[in-house]
Amino acid sequence: MAETRLIQGRYRLLELIGRGGMGEVWRARDESLGRQVAVKCLKPPGPHPDPAFAGVLRERFRREARVAAGLQHRGVTVVHDFGDSDGVLFLVMELLDGRDLCRTLEDGERRPLPVPDVLDIAEQVAAALAYTHRQGIVHRDLKPANIVRLTDGTVKLCDFGIAHLGQDLDLTSRLTGTGIALGTPHYMSPEQIGGTAVDRRSDLYSLGCVLYEIVTGAPPFDLGDPWAVLVAHRDTPPRPPREQRADLPDYLDRVILDLLAKRPDQRPHDAREVGHRIVSGRTTPAYAPTVAMSRPDLRPVVREPRLPSWTRGMTTGHKATGAGPHGLPPDAGAGLTGAWVPRPVLASTPEPTPPDAPSPRQLTALAGRHHAGIGLGRLGRWAEAGEVHRAVAAERAHLLGPDHPDTLASRFQVALALSRTGRAADALREYQQVASARLRVLGAEHPDTLAARQETAYVLGRLGRHFDAHQVYTSVLAARERTAGPDHPDTLRCRHNLASNLGRLGRLEESYRMARDVAAARARVLGPRHPDTLVTRYEVAYALGQLERWTDALQTYREVAEARARALGPDHADTLAARHESAISLGRLGRSAEALELYRALVDDRTRVDGPAHPETLRARHGLCVNLGRLGRWEEALDASRDVCAIRERVLGPDHPDTLVSRREVAVGLGWLGRWADALTEYRRVAAARERVLGPDHPDTLASRDDEAHCLERLGRRPEAVELYRRAAVLRDRRAAGGA
Repeated sequence: MAETRLIQGRYRLLELIGRGGMGEVWRARDESLGRQVAVKCLKPPGPHPDPAFAGVLRERFRREARVAAGLQHRGVTVVHDFGDSDGVLFLVMELLDGRDLCRTLEDGERRPLPVPDVLDIAEQVAAALAYTHRQGIVHRDLKPANIVRLTDGTVKLCDFGIAHLGQDLDLTSRLTGTGIALGTPHYMSPEQIGGTAVDRRSDLYSLGCVLYEIVTGAPPFDLGDPWAVLVAHRDTPPRPPREQRADLPDYLDRVILDLLAKRPDQRPHDAREVGHRIVSGRTTPAYAPTVAMSRPDLRPVVREPRLPSWTRGMTTGHKATGAGPHGLPPDAGAGLTGAWVPRPVLASTPEPTPPDAPSPRQLTALAGRHHAGIGLGRLGRWAEAGEVHRAVAAERAHLLGPDHPDTLASRFQVALALSRTGRAADALREYQQVASARLRVLGAEHPDTLAARQETAYVLGRLGRHFDAHQVYTSVLAARERTAGPDHPDTLRCRHNLASNLGRLGRLEESYRMARDVAAARARVLGPRHPDTLVTRYEVAYALGQLERWTDALQTYREVAEARARALGPDHADTLAARHESAISLGRLGRSAEALELYRALVDDRTRVDGPAHPETLRARHGLCVNLGRLGRWEEALDASRDVCAIRERVLGPDHPDTLVSRREVAVGLGWLGRWADALTEYRRVAAARERVLGPDHPDTLASRDDEAHCLERLGRRPEAVELYRRAAVLRDRRAAGGA
């Protein structure tokens, strides 16, 4: 195989990256699609193979290909192709950028992994196993070497080479009847060792072995003799991992020991239960809070309008807007756009009425104030809405208890108001507390619990913690797909948010593909002109722009703007946002004259709708300045930039990012007019402000230092410029080393 270097005229082998008992894995290039892939080749069984033995290996390999190719889950390695090339079987898989857990432990000199990493890995592996088990597939060889953690934190299961289809027992018996050992001794379940029936609970035992190893640095039975290891799995209770590691949470110690139960019926029922226990343990406070007496739900029954059956249980939230990457990310809310989906009435278990039970009149009054607060939010009066919801939340907590669903609904709205008024850190704390309480009261997969967790992810993104947001979005999406289905509007909203966050992580192709798929699904479920469909098409256009596909981006933005004008009106904020992005795309395509005309119209419309000092009006005026410069009209561009900068400084403050962008545009204009000394003064003001606000090694600060050095060069002060370039380079290297 290595001599030909090319398989079926398509896959060119480049580098051997792994070798095992079943074969070799190569890094390769798919010549047809121009992408890097991994190619697994079946290892020949030797110079004089036993035909029966070779046949079993071939059958097992073909089985791996058929099983793996049918799996579609973010936690399972994607299989692109498989076949037979000159008698050698091969499997083409995605090339993973990461390390398997075995290598991670070896590189760390067998030191245990940090507890947060263990919990993250456990939750993701449990989700992947829950999926494969629902397909009737048992991995049967789960071990650290078959679990890969990518550089972005995603965990993937690999090598379903001895996977077992539950409904195909005859083939399994033929494979195992040859006497070939299936599985790896350190991670084999007692039933595998004993040759009895194997089901999903065998994988759970192996997962327990893996978790034991990554929390202690060694597998549960780390003995030199393979036979002694097998006997220990069958007969010896494992030593509790917490005895070897005091910082291990008690609940995780119990989960691992339960997974390692000798009898399958003593282990957790399935991987989904394992995931629930991990999530519950992560979000439940370590202390025992005071238990408030539960109160009966005395709210009047609300008769809901007749809606499709799939709207039952759907959550609501604030209206999605198309502010895009420059403001709030599209589809920021947990609920559908508009108010047509009602919040479900939660039923409570009847209990004896305590003497101080709230009256129906009190509850009705609070419900009315709650909905009035929601109405204020829909009008954009978020500060007032927040005050209303805080007061209602306090009264509900007093009357119903702090964990009553109505109390938590009001606190959810408090968090929403905090988020929409720019207090992201405060909103994050509130959402996390609501999510934790809903988890206790309603369960991990209740729609309201998932809504709170999804909003937590959104605020994490607002705070620049995109990796943390990705982890939460991924977990919530898996739960939504399980409980509501892939086409439920709440599921599609979560996929939309995940796509947007992927773009912020720099995973642009994935972001584009996911957004495109969500847009198609929303068009099918909600209609092509539904505001949520258009929000996702807006995200598709943004991803196209990030990929430098500006022609496609422009076409999509224009289509979204036209559809929004018809559905929402020409003066709606979302319509104007799509028109603004169309203007940006025109400028990127070098069509500055057209962009200038569109910006002039936008400035007029924004001034009429929002006022002359509104941030969006000023954004449109800034775009006009930029395109005047691109057309060589630098005197006009400089005057316009100075006006915008002065207004932004007065309205937003001197150190606001938008003010500094305008100040830099003033410096650019001065430079093009040959006024380099004045330009240097402005560039230095921008650099100093960014260093003060963002830090000396922030990319924007370093870009400003480069501007300053360029200006010094033009003034003939080359030694100062060289020194400034050198200092910026040192800071860039230091930042890169810190992030590596």
